[in-house]
Amino acid sequence: MSQEKLNLLREKRSRIESGGGQKRIDKQHASGKLTARERLNKLFDESTFVELDTFVKHRCSNFGMEKQEIPGEGVVTGYGKVDGRLICAFAQDFTVLGGSLGEMHAKKIGKVMDMAVKVGAPVVGLNDSGGARIQEAVDALAGYGEIFYKNTIASGVVPQISAIMGPCAGGAVYSPALTDFIYMVDQTSQMFITGPQVIKTVTGEEVSSEELGGATTHNATSGVAHFMAVNDEDCINQIRKLLSFLPSNNAEKAPIIESIDDPNRLNEVLNNIIPDGSNKPYDMKEIIYEIIDDGDFYEVQPLFAQNIITGFARINGESIGIIANQPKFMAGSLDINASDKSARFIRTCDAFNIPIVNFVDVPGFLPGTSQEYGGIIRHGAKMLYAYSEATVPKITVITRKAYGGSYLAMCSKDLGADMVFAWPTGEVAVMGPSGAANIIFKNDIKNSDDPKTMRNIKIKEYTDEFATPYKAAERGYIDDIIEPELTRIRLADALDTLSSKREERPPKKHGNIPL
Repeated sequence: MSQEKLNLLREKRSRIESGGGQKRIDKQHASGKLTARERLNKLFDESTFVELDTFVKHRCSNFGMEKQEIPGEGVVTGYGKVDGRLICAFAQDFTVLGGSLGEMHAKKIGKVMDMAVKVGAPVVGLNDSGGARIQEAVDALAGYGEIFYKNTIASGVVPQISAIMGPCAGGAVYSPALTDFIYMVDQTSQMFITGPQVIKTVTGEEVSSEELGGATTHNATSGVAHFMAVNDEDCINQIRKLLSFLPSNNAEKAPIIESIDDPNRLNEVLNNIIPDGSNKPYDMKEIIYEIIDDGDFYEVQPLFAQNIITGFARINGESIGIIANQPKFMAGSLDINASDKSARFIRTCDAFNIPIVNFVDVPGFLPGTSQEYGGIIRHGAKMLYAYSEATVPKITVITRKAYGGSYLAMCSKDLGADMVFAWPTGEVAVMGPSGAANIIFKNDIKNSDDPKTMRNIKIKEYTDEFATPYKAAERGYIDDIIEPELTRIRLADALDTLSSKREERPPKKHGNIPL
């Protein structure tokens, strides 16, 4: 081969790799963002990234586009290794025509998504785009449709992770919304269907891009995003961490991570963590941190619906998904947002063979007209459906309150929990003692000379007899009542026992979850 041809190849590749040129790269850095290739190099293990479709070009001839040079079509695609495991990825290049999506840009993304499904590898999308390439009109629109379709087909087959690392507006938001997890970078990323100007024109509302669709908005208010990062580097490090908890595809289990944390470690501090007063709050996260390996808990949606906790951890090196009521917020009651948050997380764990551990302290569903009008019945049913549908190992630990339908929604024995443990502080009942006494002993209280004293007596009677875990254990609804300090040991043993669990569901196209 002549040196001339080699030089031509190197020159073409170098020109493409320089993206939109140094001036635009400097502008990207000045706005606190890395370039597409810098992001990919940080995501993948050193020297493992292999780029695909480097030389792809658009074929648009509208509006003088035939004269436009668009290096790499504004997106870098390929595969590589993260902690030695194969990962597919794409990164939109904002320095090239604002990372706008046209026909061939979309085909590059679609091609790497197809590859991910074929080889059974997670796909990571780093989004930084001004949106559809207007000059390509319906071709750009079709490109988005193709990506949405591929997102849906890949759903539940391989993990899909989206990072919003710049603007993401209009139809572009729906590809991330169809994936399993969304990251947003604080102050440099936004997501919205219609921008501030359109909103002002149509409704008269004035709102900034950050208020409308910034990282804080979507992590704390809308629940669209799952994680928030302080900058690009933090975002990529968090993605690497998340991948460590996930399997490569739905036919595998998550990797076992060696830990020096003894699975037989006692949790003595848990014997005294539940307050004496049944209505006094405590922090459920303290229980979680104490029980899991090395206190390493990666919380999912930590700022949204804080009355329920979801996240990944390990026990004896095995990945688990944790769902727990948080008595510190709204007394740990379930509302619309908590139901959506947990149902989605249950289904994610089930899709990717991750056992679910539930920590229960739930007084009920949140009462109120806003909840009823907002459809709490439908939303709460999502939890019932998701737990019932899930075939992964499901273990439930009742720490305190487990009342009525809200306990069922936290994975009771009847909803398919494989093992249910309760602490001696557990209160398993149809409702709280006060409400129950008012109904059961209504006439006794009403006909008493001192109704207030009689009511207190009857509440205590009910509490002593029924607001305990023992009645449920007598009926076999609880497998064992354990000392809190033994929780880690019993969970490690249960996970080991259930590791070979096999459970089938009737053949069907799919169920009809109450969306």
